[in-house]
Amino acid sequence: MDGRDLVRRVRLVGSVRGLRTVRAAWRRRSADARALPPRGAERARVPGALVGAEPGPGGGVVRFARSELRIRVAVGGAVFWAWDGADPLPSYALAGEVPGPDPRAVLEPDKDGGWQVVSERLTVVVSRTGAVELRTPGGVLLRRELPPRWWEPVGGGAVRWVQRSEVPADARFFGLGGRASGPRLRDGSYGLWNTDPGGRFGPGDDPLYLTMPVQVVVSDAGTHLAFHDNTWAGRVLVREGEEGAGSGHDRPGTCEVRMDGGPLRCWVVAGTPARVLRGWTGLTGAPAVPPSWALGPQHARWGFGSEREVRRVVAGYRERGLALSVLHLDIDHYDAHRVFTVDRGRFPALPALAEELREGGVRLVSIVDPAVKAAPGDAVFDAGVALGERGAYVRDARGRVVVGEVWPGPCVYPDFTDPVVREWWGSLYEERLAQGFSGVWHDMNEPVSFAAFGDPSLPRSARHVLEGAGGDHREAHNV
Repeated sequence: MDGRDLVRRVRLVGSVRGLRTVRAAWRRRSADARALPPRGAERARVPGALVGAEPGPGGGVVRFARSELRIRVAVGGAVFWAWDGADPLPSYALAGEVPGPDPRAVLEPDKDGGWQVVSERLTVVVSRTGAVELRTPGGVLLRRELPPRWWEPVGGGAVRWVQRSEVPADARFFGLGGRASGPRLRDGSYGLWNTDPGGRFGPGDDPLYLTMPVQVVVSDAGTHLAFHDNTWAGRVLVREGEEGAGSGHDRPGTCEVRMDGGPLRCWVVAGTPARVLRGWTGLTGAPAVPPSWALGPQHARWGFGSEREVRRVVAGYRERGLALSVLHLDIDHYDAHRVFTVDRGRFPALPALAEELREGGVRLVSIVDPAVKAAPGDAVFDAGVALGERGAYVRDARGRVVVGEVWPGPCVYPDFTDPVVREWWGSLYEERLAQGFSGVWHDMNEPVSFAAFGDPSLPRSARHVLEGAGGDHREAHNV
């Protein structure tokens, strides 16, 4: 925190909004203290000794004294492995159905009492203690997963785990989502908890808005992608290796993935970088191609308080011979900062304005905050309260709607892990289209904006539908 950050936070705490923010943070901490007691005593567990194996389509199951490992090679070459009986589905990452098993891949005995699965692009070798090696068809090591370790609370609760890996000495790591330091992962620790850093941020700030437990590892032996399909909070520690000089020994690179809960399951794709990325998009889906106008020059700022101001800015671009494709309207075009409600006093003829600009090659984009002002009598708020059996909004462990602070003041948050809520919220965008907007800018995804202290997110004990499975915010936050 530098001097300017300190001044900003002191000013915030001294303001009305700051006091509400502090109160919201106190409510969040109190809720977590009640619903998430300390973990207490834990039992550590490792797989133990190998006791047997059962071949199956594309691989099979290798059983150990205290766990079991499921391996399956999919059509297309992707390898799935998981401990403790975890399956590929349900998953928020995979697009559509899970690829079918490759009938050519067979689980068979290996030397030293282990087992292996030989496929077209990867050989998976499992040792007697639970280590998993990923090798090229020629036997060159790409990645070695050491036996995992779990910690189970004695009184029950989420089971946290750690998976340590080794890669060749010349390997370099990339990925883990959006990182301020760039795509290459230097030696260090990287958080897996999507966060709005607030204001300015630099290369040392982590985590940021979108974290993902997916890494691409490039070495002379080959390129592979490892994706731990788990949405829980976690941390990844990376240390690059070092090649020995002369007669010196190589020091392998290491990676350690720690998760606070959730399944221990992983997808691996190997090959050239292009093949790896095709395999990844085959699992998770290709990105949507944006319309051509969305790739042009864009203008966004606070303060478009009237249709006259919008026209003045667009005219300024034209007078100076500057290209403009998109103009974004911030929340100052809302009525009292309410979602999907335009201020008719400042924007009385918004559809006509949008059509006029579109004829000149400029599209309008509207901001939408995925939070609803807690204002009984507001149409959107009341519709969410009355939706279905439990309403649309995230609730705490005692069944009460969670309230936080955003620009409008006290707000509630739709539970987008509920299909019914997603369908309802999606129907609201008809109003944006009717106003002539061509796109939507989603903002203010963190409940406590410009928090004076602490983590600006929902209480970790807040409850979510999670497609009917149920769970708390520790599992849902990164979704």
